[in-house]
Amino acid sequence: LLLTVCAVGIGGTFQYGYNVSIINAPTQHIHKFLNETWSSRYQKELNPDLLTFLWSVIASIFSLGGLCGALIGGSMAIRLGRKGALLMNNLIAILASILMGISFPTGLFELLIAGRFLIGINSGVGLCVQPLYIGEFAPKHLRGGLAMGTSIFLTGGILTGQIIGLRELLGGEKHWPLLLSSSCIPALAQLLFLPWFPESPRYLLIDRGDELSCAKALKRFHGSSEYRREMEDIQRERFALDGEKPKKPWQLFTDRGVRWQLITVIVMAMGQQLSGINAIYFYATYIFEQAGILAEKIPYVTLGTGVCECLTALSCVRSNYVGRRCLIIGGYLLMTLWCTVLTFSLTYQELYSWMPYLSMACVFAFILSFGLGPGGITNTLTAELFVQSSRPAAYMIAGTVSWISFFTVGMLFPFIVNGLKQYCFVVFLLECLFVAAFIFLIIPETKNKSFLEIKKEFHKLNFGRNA
Repeated sequence: LLLTVCAVGIGGTFQYGYNVSIINAPTQHIHKFLNETWSSRYQKELNPDLLTFLWSVIASIFSLGGLCGALIGGSMAIRLGRKGALLMNNLIAILASILMGISFPTGLFELLIAGRFLIGINSGVGLCVQPLYIGEFAPKHLRGGLAMGTSIFLTGGILTGQIIGLRELLGGEKHWPLLLSSSCIPALAQLLFLPWFPESPRYLLIDRGDELSCAKALKRFHGSSEYRREMEDIQRERFALDGEKPKKPWQLFTDRGVRWQLITVIVMAMGQQLSGINAIYFYATYIFEQAGILAEKIPYVTLGTGVCECLTALSCVRSNYVGRRCLIIGGYLLMTLWCTVLTFSLTYQELYSWMPYLSMACVFAFILSFGLGPGGITNTLTAELFVQSSRPAAYMIAGTVSWISFFTVGMLFPFIVNGLKQYCFVVFLLECLFVAAFIFLIIPETKNKSFLEIKKEFHKLNFGRNA
């Protein structure tokens, strides 16, 4: 089980975290490349406004690619299987790496844009299919802990990208094309290791009707003595579905039986992106400067934020035993608290010499709180709230909402910060408080429950108390 999570994660959410992270280090070098390419091609200087536009396209095209990946990820998981979809997805990553790697020697910045779009598609598919696959092969008593592999590899990707992007490694002027094309390494690793592991047992039995292959996969995952209990659980879900085919995303919106599950997934996906985590990273450099850290040392201090996320994701594997509901509500409430404290500390930054250090503490505390709940539990709950026929479509919807929110935050965030300054965190603390209240009122605890049991929990919400 652990080895499968590793084989799935290295080419799944690791790629998302890695490619979000590595684009920050070579910003100035890419600006220089755009200027030089434009001058040699058109014999005139690149307009500063056009330079800003081209850089914005390179940075933001990733999220548009992610949106496309989320839209096709569920269909790929149905047609190719969970494992097959992830293996095919690596070909997209390799092509993207090649395009980004040759953009500099060929002098074609258009290849850089195309490569970022393709690696965005790869990340969108990975974020959709990886938690789907892990949620289906994990036994219910370990499902929460194993599903945290999604968060561990995502944060591990961010931290790895921060380390590799240091100027002493691949973040220097000579090596930045290698940095951007290095995303082919996780893809090749997954192509090497993932074929040795079984397909999702639920997919094999419920979607394909292959009972023999399902039994073999369960024996590999759960052992020869324990697999029968899980087999019976899958059989019960199969009989309950009564031959129901995998649903399309638009069919979920008209299905009253999953109404509140769908609303929950949409609220959680939006809440995760709009929680203020991007604001924290944006303000981190300013806060570190105010605390007296030299500008050239800030990238190394920023590594601490990546380490924070990684450690929290790892600790959540153990703390998941307290229950998903408790963790995610607690995470959002703690983020509300740190947003409040950070707003005060930034407001009175100049009055007291120790205030910048309080702001630094809030940055790390907020990141730890995000990893404790919203960062790790959101994908786990998406897998648990739906039965087999609805699950791929639910991930497509959740992924689409998440990527649109990610893109919207990227577009509107600079205006929010410029308009509200340090008071922008008031917006985020209200959002965190709303999501915590919603989860407290709506979501039941899913720990150690089968997918059919969780469906019954939502039955009264969807059909009324007399149903």
